[in-house]
Amino acid sequence: MRKIRQGDDVLVTSGRNKGQRGIVRVNLIDRDRVVIEGVNIVKKHIKRGRARQAGIVEVEAPLHVSNVRLVCPNCKQATRVGVRENADGKNERYCKKCEQTIPRPAA
Repeated sequence: MRKIRQGDDVLVTSGRNKGQRGIVRVNLIDRDRVVIEGVNIVKKHIKRGRARQAGIVEVEAPLHVSNVRLVCPNCKQATRVGVRENADGKNERYCKKCEQTIPRPAA
């Protein structure tokens, strides 16, 4: 089970974007990276294509998942995420600070 999912509110904990918050747009599971809205903006040089013009564009680059922490919707703090079994026998994510279940993000 993934501890950080698409649609989660996260806080960047290290690197040049430390302290910035945003929503996870893309979760690159095979590379252990996440793309966060408005965070880690880099300039990319692109060639002219059929339907696009050449130039320098700003895009959101992926961050490693270890550099972000989930912001708990209940206690509003950046926290570690635990996984436990609920009453139905399915896994659920929970906040390590307030012990509350973290609901699935609305995607």
